[in-house]
Amino acid sequence: MRPIIAMTGDALDTPSAELNLNHADFAPRDIKTAIIKAGGAPIILPFPDDVTLSAELAEAAVTTFDGLLLPGGPDVDPTLYGEEPGRNIGSVTYPKDRFEQALIKATVAAGKPIFAICRGLQILNVTLGGTLYQDLASQDPDATIRHVQAAPGQYPTHHVTVKAGSQLAKLVGEHAYVNSRHHEAIKKVAPGLQIIATAPDGVIEAVADTRDQQILAVQWHPENLWQQDAAQLRPFTLLVKRAAAVRTAQAFVAQPKVS
Repeated sequence: MRPIIAMTGDALDTPSAELNLNHADFAPRDIKTAIIKAGGAPIILPFPDDVTLSAELAEAAVTTFDGLLLPGGPDVDPTLYGEEPGRNIGSVTYPKDRFEQALIKATVAAGKPIFAICRGLQILNVTLGGTLYQDLASQDPDATIRHVQAAPGQYPTHHVTVKAGSQLAKLVGEHAYVNSRHHEAIKKVAPGLQIIATAPDGVIEAVADTRDQQILAVQWHPENLWQQDAAQLRPFTLLVKRAAAVRTAQAFVAQPKVS
């Protein structure tokens, strides 16, 4: 049986031309496709508008899936890491932030794997106690390469150096060519996470948990690259593999004892 991989949803906040799409919840199709290609069964978790329900719904949801994928999306609310919004902050969705934070905490506590992409890496880092640059171009003088690429998203535009011996290096190699569509980035790494990849200018491009066994997060968008670069599907495959192991282990523990 395919492991269930939950991916968090976004929401269309404005009315559309289609009546049934007014204020619709949605998730990236390319990520859904990558999960299926990697052997998982995707489900989408929409966030509640009432943030007081976030923890309750996250606790209920975590019992239904084997692994969690946090996709890209809007900027992270800077008040969640103790800052007021700067002039270059983009659109934020506070209810989405709060629900994803609750999901991250519940998933970590349940021992289930997480794979995070772009904004997903950022909300993960904030949830676990780290901080962000709200805008690299204006806040980090060392960020000298272009991190918001002008090229279409399916094209790689800069290189990253990956920590030798890490799970990510085993998947994509110690030098990878990736795409880049972000203006926020990790400033202070959260306790419990380690840096496992950087851009040529030092911007953090990937993190993992310190044991490198449960959490993997990348700043680029592998869901747009794997169709031409097979190595970029492997992080999805690792998530599915880890999720399958969790499902097997939990099924074994749940087996009735025979006297």
